[in-house]
Amino acid sequence: MSNESSFDIVSKMDMQELNNAIQQAIKEIATRFDFKGSKSTIDLDKDQLVVISDDEFKLQNVLDILHAKMAKRGIALKNLEYGKVEPAASSTVRQKISLKQGIDQENAKKINILIRDSKIKVKSQIQGDQIRVTGKSKDDLQEIIALLRKSDISLDLQFTNLK
Repeated sequence: MSNESSFDIVSKMDMQELNNAIQQAIKEIATRFDFKGSKSTIDLDKDQLVVISDDEFKLQNVLDILHAKMAKRGIALKNLEYGKVEPAASSTVRQKISLKQGIDQENAKKINILIRDSKIKVKSQIQGDQIRVTGKSKDDLQEIIALLRKSDISLDLQFTNLK
């Protein structure tokens, strides 16, 4: 049995919670007076959201409602990547929002550099869309977690499998 400890750095979005947040937002939009007769919708399509509304102002209001519902359910807004607002059918506007899942190569490299530059005695290696960090001391691993929580990485990071 090795005396090394490890954890994984991942970036995943809880799709069930996201779905719940979307349903709550749709309910609120249906009951709000300022959306009466509006063509506002939010659709989840695999790894992207499609938000449609009457105009850019209402679209922004729909996004504000969605953001509030997501925040309430603990879903980080960092993992949303907004496309541009574009005209859609029947004089509405549409915005596609990509959901970032996993750690892309660019961010993985940034994280590895942060860990290496910290001079804490741990090793990190990229494994697909996550990063495994190993070290002899659990305290060192916790320092790395604290360091990454304070960093300005543009993803919502979770730390799993602490062994």
